[in-house]
Amino acid sequence: MSLSLVQSRALLGLEAAAVTVEVHLANGLPSFTLVGLADVEVKEARERVRSAIQNSGLEFPHNKRITVNLAPADLPKDSGRFDLPIALGILAASGQIDGARLTGHEFAGELSLSGELRSVRGALAMSLALHAGHIVTQLVLPPDSAEEAALVPDAQVYRANHLLDVVQHFLPQLADAGTPEPSPGWSRVTAKAQFTAQQYLDMADVKGQSGAKRALEIAAAGGHSLLLTGPPGSGKSMLAHRFAGLLPPMTTDEALQSAAVASLGGRFSLARWAERPTCSPHHTASAVALVGGGSPPRPGEISLAHHGVLFLDEMPEFPRAALEALREPLESGTITISRAAQRSEFPARFQLIGAMNPCPCGYLGSVQKACRCTPDQVARYQSKLSGPLVDRIDLHVEVPALAAADLLHARPGESSATIRERCTAARSRAMTRQGKVNHALQGREIDDFLLLDEAAAKFLNVAAVRLGWSARSTHRALKVARTIADLAGAHSTQVTHVAEAMQYRRALRVAN
Repeated sequence: MSLSLVQSRALLGLEAAAVTVEVHLANGLPSFTLVGLADVEVKEARERVRSAIQNSGLEFPHNKRITVNLAPADLPKDSGRFDLPIALGILAASGQIDGARLTGHEFAGELSLSGELRSVRGALAMSLALHAGHIVTQLVLPPDSAEEAALVPDAQVYRANHLLDVVQHFLPQLADAGTPEPSPGWSRVTAKAQFTAQQYLDMADVKGQSGAKRALEIAAAGGHSLLLTGPPGSGKSMLAHRFAGLLPPMTTDEALQSAAVASLGGRFSLARWAERPTCSPHHTASAVALVGGGSPPRPGEISLAHHGVLFLDEMPEFPRAALEALREPLESGTITISRAAQRSEFPARFQLIGAMNPCPCGYLGSVQKACRCTPDQVARYQSKLSGPLVDRIDLHVEVPALAAADLLHARPGESSATIRERCTAARSRAMTRQGKVNHALQGREIDDFLLLDEAAAKFLNVAAVRLGWSARSTHRALKVARTIADLAGAHSTQVTHVAEAMQYRRALRVAN
């Protein structure tokens, strides 16, 4: 038969759309044509496939007119993931393997010139697409990619090391035989990743800073964002890099979603399975690097930090456009990349930890060193963070510098494990009550689940008017107060909880 069909999948954001690789061999002037809105990497598959087939000792049909169509034609295709299905389609169309036995399988893999299979991005997204669509099929992938895809429950994943390993499994003489025995080159892969204790940096390493640690505990318990302000060397970065250790362990769904995004970005590691990511891009990062983009669209740092932490050190030094692009994801938990040719949506439910100095020299308000900045310089520096962005950050905390005597003689504080137990218990109370963390409460949910005492409501109303808070600021203070109440094990939100929450909405310090 001169026509063969092989199934594969293309990545469009986190979606893995089905692609049929159609290969037709015809008489005529020898050629190798590839159509179907293929990117440059896909078109280069012609040379890789030709060399891989020849170097594997198989016959490449040089005297035929080869036409490869990647259907649907209007779906963009990129990367070398279609090398393996194209090679199998050519071998099936030329009669070297049984094309009928390819039914019920999906293939993806990049071919080296020798025929070795190389891993591809987005293997986990492919497996999740099959699982979500309740599609029963066998997924054939290269090493590393197969182990990644096998993390999805009930996935039927097979690992192949070489093109010949795949060909031997579909030879015509095996059509009536049973399933071949597993071999080093072809084997069924089962999930090996287990939920183990993750090795995060310990909060006990940070001496002093009890106020900042309390704010981090509240942020971890309620899913709130946080802005740390203090002089250089006060411990802002140390605190931020230890924040992930305070968050509750990941659920299976959270781990799969986080790993799927990491797979798209080429950052997935089986050794870090179920570990909450902490992404800390440099302050020269562009808006596209932060929120994602490109052609085809790739996830940015906010999506790679999904169900984890996005730490922006030296926050005012980031480009204004990059910081302003964070507004919508902080509210919605998703980011939509819209381009003329396509539109992709990535998850971005991260916890933002920002760190900044109070002024350009860093010593505004410090008792250890005098600030040499003028009021205009301080105002320009702090205005790099727009009011709408700062308004969306729940907790604003000052991190003062420690005296040398306090630093040298202070005892180690509580461990991350101890704080995490309290955060997990508080989150459990919120999930039992409302089915989501306090930060995610919206609209009427705030009224229904806040359980605000009458005295606390009057206190907050007077304070909000005097401080000139916006409606968003008031609601965010209420959510923080509800988290403080959950940490205390209180049924209702009381005046003491609201008063503490108000302390975390203070404006940035200004020069006199």
